[in-house]
Amino acid sequence: MKYFPIYLDAKHINAMIIGGGEVAARKIDLLLKSTTNITIMSETLNSSVERLINVHQLTWLKHNYQPGHLDSCNIVIAATDSSEVNSAVAAESTHLKLLTNVVDQPELCNYITPAIIDRAPMIIAMSSSGSAPILLRMLREQIEKTLPYGYGKLADFSFKFRDHVKARVKSIRDRRSFWERTLRGSIGQAILEGKTTQAEQQLIASLQKQTPPPEGEIVFIHTGDGNPDNLTLSAHREMQFADAVFYDQAVNTDIIEYIRRDASKFPQDIASNILINVQHALDLAERGEKVIYLFDGAIELPNNRALAESQITKKHLYSGS
Repeated sequence: MKYFPIYLDAKHINAMIIGGGEVAARKIDLLLKSTTNITIMSETLNSSVERLINVHQLTWLKHNYQPGHLDSCNIVIAATDSSEVNSAVAAESTHLKLLTNVVDQPELCNYITPAIIDRAPMIIAMSSSGSAPILLRMLREQIEKTLPYGYGKLADFSFKFRDHVKARVKSIRDRRSFWERTLRGSIGQAILEGKTTQAEQQLIASLQKQTPPPEGEIVFIHTGDGNPDNLTLSAHREMQFADAVFYDQAVNTDIIEYIRRDASKFPQDIASNILINVQHALDLAERGEKVIYLFDGAIELPNNRALAESQITKKHLYSGS
């Protein structure tokens, strides 16, 4: 990745905006979603910036850029129409090791602002690393259409009952399954429809039911030509709930990115068509874990008595090509 994605805690932001025009107004408006700890340095302001300063009581330094005012900031945005001024701002800001963004001059930036979809507290940030803004806009439009406006309510609901569910449902994998069933089902729909009391009652009732201990399983996924786009929906779902994944050197490592990030990863030195690490996989499954075993192509498993005699649930998924 050319840029490392990160979310900053808004209560620590101290931003300086250099410029008082329309571009500055857009940057201020975006920052105001998180903080009012914003200073504007510009001799003149357009009506939009002036309104934002007055409404939100922002700090205004009533002069154009002058060095020596950035020491107390941690984010600096140069939004003037002068490339010389922007370059000078970037030089001072970079020297002070501050987060620096210069509008329309990415070579002077050490961070860029992503495209944002705001469903607070759910925030989706996307970037093309500055290479394809039109493609990024198209992707944002697609996600906007499929993401309900009230999606953030689901996050608030989950946070409210997180400790209750954790106390009742001990297994991490069972909690993931519980929350997926809850948020995808009638409870989640009730939340989106504003029927919060009904949703809370349904959730409490579901927690009264006895939760069985987790049952482990091994899912063998044959990845076909290795193209991640050709993975089946079933394969994607299984991989998102994995506790552990095994794979040899023939498997396209891009596919590993689709495995749940917290899953344990076990790369194998011996090709899977010669030997698979059955005993380790069985041991994990017998402890209640979901084990994913990835294969390149659609190989047949070597005969293994322990695997054949095990009562652990086993299934094979074959991806297209």
